[in-house]
Amino acid sequence: MTTLCHIDDIADEQSKGFNVDNDTFFAVKKGGQIYLYRNSCPHLGVELNWQQDKFLDMDGMLIQCSTHGALFLIEDGECVSGPCQGQQLQAVAFEIIDGQISLST
Repeated sequence: MTTLCHIDDIADEQSKGFNVDNDTFFAVKKGGQIYLYRNSCPHLGVELNWQQDKFLDMDGMLIQCSTHGALFLIEDGECVSGPCQGQQLQAVAFEIIDGQISLST
């Protein structure tokens, strides 16, 4: 099991990126809940963030692709605006043990 960070390392309505074994992921914390996705836009396969740990739109309400502005729901990764509308980000299985977010094996 690979530990990513402690849940308190991500402020509510913020995001954080991770590099693990040549793969990239990001977590979003909303309403105290953690959501974890592979850092890859379903449209072009590019990483979503425009700066380190910046995966959300200006309002912090949606995940945004920096390449073409597609917007995704935080709760399930569904694209609600942009060229990949109707597609989804790839959710990643994880566990929280003693406050630590870890990738499920």
